[in-house]
Order: sequence, then C-alpha cells, then structure tokens
Amino acid sequence: MVEWRHVNWHQLEKRVYKLQKRIYRASARGDVKAVRKLQKTLRFEGKLKKVQTPPSVIRYADDFVIIHEDLTVVQRCQIIISEWLKGMGLELKPSKTRLTHTLNKYENEEPGFNFLGFNVRQFPVGKYHSKQGFKTIITPSKEKQRIHYERITSIIDDHKQAPQEALISRLNPVIRGWSNYYSTVVSKEAYSSLDNLMYPKLKAWAQRRHPNKSGKWVAKKYWQTIGGNNWVFATPNKGNNLLRLINHRDTPIVRHIKVKGEASPYDGNLIYWSSRMGTHPEVPKRVTTLLKQQKGKCAHCGLYFREEDVLEIDHKIPLSKGGKDEYKNLQLLHRHCHDTKTADDDLVGGMHLDKHQITEEPDEGKLSRPVLKTSRSGDGAA
Repeated sequence: MVEWRHVNWHQLEKRVYKLQKRIYRASARGDVKAVRKLQKTLRFEGKLKKVQTPPSVIRYADDFVIIHEDLTVVQRCQIIISEWLKGMGLELKPSKTRLTHTLNKYENEEPGFNFLGFNVRQFPVGKYHSKQGFKTIITPSKEKQRIHYERITSIIDDHKQAPQEALISRLNPVIRGWSNYYSTVVSKEAYSSLDNLMYPKLKAWAQRRHPNKSGKWVAKKYWQTIGGNNWVFATPNKGNNLLRLINHRDTPIVRHIKVKGEASPYDGNLIYWSSRMGTHPEVPKRVTTLLKQQKGKCAHCGLYFREEDVLEIDHKIPLSKGGKDEYKNLQLLHRHCHDTKTADDDLVGGMHLDKHQITEEPDEGKLSRPVLKTSRSGDGAA
C-alpha cells in the first residue's frame, strides 16, 4: 500500500484531469468504445483512494483518542505509543485503553467511546439524512450523568435541616455548571431525565420537614407558579423576589461553531476572537464580555462588528438618569450608533433604524448626503 506522504498529488491531479478531457472528447464524437476504455483507466487511477491517510489524534492533558478507518492502523499506533511510553517508565492504563468501533459492534462491545465525559457514537441513517449513511451523535456519558445525580442527592441529603433558600443556593451552581459543560452536544434527553429524577428527591426533602401536613400544603409552600409553570421549586428572597431552582432543561443547546478558515488567536482579528472566546489579552474585559454576550453584533443597529469598526460601551439607561454601571445596563455599540443613541436619549420617542447590512459609510456631518436625482421633466428618477 502506498503511504500518503509519498504520493505526488500534483502529478496525480494532472493525470486525472487529462483522462477526464479525453473521456469528454470521445463522448462528443460518439466513440462509445473509447469512452468505456478511458473510464476503466480512470477507475484504475481511482484505486489510489487506498492511499493510507494519517490517523487523527485528539488529546487533552493525558487523555487522548486515536481515530482511523483501518483497524490495523489503530492497533499499530497502540504498539508504537506503548513502546514510546515504556522508555519513560510509563504504560497505557488497561482499564482506560480499548479498541472500539463508532458505528458497529466490535468484539461484542457496544459501539462508541467515552472521552472527557462525552459519549461519541454513530448511528445508521437513510441516504436523505447523510451521504455517508451514518450520523455522529455526542451525548453526556451515562457515567457522568450518574455521578452528577449522586452529587445532587448528596447535597439535598446534607441540607435536610437547612432552609429552602440555602438548598437552592447550593444546587444552582452545580446544575448550571454541569448543564453548561454539555450545552454544545445532544443533551436535552439527559437534561429532562435528571430533572425528572430530581423532583422525587425534592418532594421527599419537603415532606420530611412537615410530616403532619398534606401533600397539597407542602406543594403550595415550596413550589411556585412562574411563567405558566406551576411546579417551580422557589422561595421568596430579598425584595420579595423569588429565588428559584434552575432546571437542567432551562439551558439552551448551542451548537459548537468551528473556527473559520485558518483563523488563529494570534492573527490580530480581535473582534472575531473576543466574540468567540469572551476574552482576549489585548482587549478590555468589559468589551470582550459584551462582544460574547451580543454574539459579535451591535446592540443598536443589529449588524456584526467588523475589524476596522470603532466600538464604544454605552449605558442603556444613562448614569445621569439613574442608570447603574453594571453589566445588565451596558451594551456595546458602533461609535456612530452610540452618537445616534445618545441623541435619541434626549428625545421623547426614538428613531426606528433599518437593521439591514450597511453597504455604505454613514454621511460625514452635513457636508454631503446621498441624493436621489430626478430627470429634468420631473417624471421619475434619472
């Protein structure tokens, strides 16, 4: 088998291109015999698809996965890595090292593998769903779901005598953190399952505190109606606001977006990386946070920020009118949008802005403005 790095790809492309041209010419003159012969030659060239592609290695700290379509390649990689580690006095941990297939059973083991708390598996689908005949599904691993649920039950058990406010304040960060970690994959089913498992534990916690009260009384005391949902575990907080227990299913699923093209954090595109990561060493923290919150868009005109734009932080409610200097009162705007918004703050109403993409620069002061000229007869636009 030819190794991929030894193939002259430029020469191969030229040969295939010439064959395609010869097939076209033979077809144009009606020479069926020549067409079939050339097609057979082209198929022979296509056998170079057997060229061995390099394996993919995904690594995080001391955990890694090696992926390749050929089992023998993966087995060879395992041998090479074992020999390399042996030279340092290390070895692969047998309990965490396994060979598996992502689509079919291998050695009576279920398809897929777990990595960093995620389960990666492929499922067969119809040709109208995927040209490859399968679809990759990534979900929270069963083990991590179990560990997370055990942590929730442990917190509830540890707060048997604590007030409802303390229990909610302890559970919310745990639920929010776990849900956010899995918010980029197929997690809705896991979220719903965990919420359903959590309800009986909360119900038992509440009934234990009032053994002589009816279930209806307990439900009315510890569960509130918020936004049409009658079963929100919540309690009045400071200022008569409700402190509520968040559900896993409240976390929206936001698909991970691949880094576009050959973009790099070191390419100088501060807008792109600040919007994507919410942090950048060359951009103020407030700006990067707002860029990520607003998904790279101006809060006034709704258009994406560009690298050459001048950005300014604005107070939604001006400080002079009682607004506070906190994130929920801040927004990031283009400089010219900031000027417009500041002027509008002094008006009773406001300007309705067209939120379509701007294709021309704003007018510079009052020196010049676009004008629709009509013909001399005045019948229409010239």
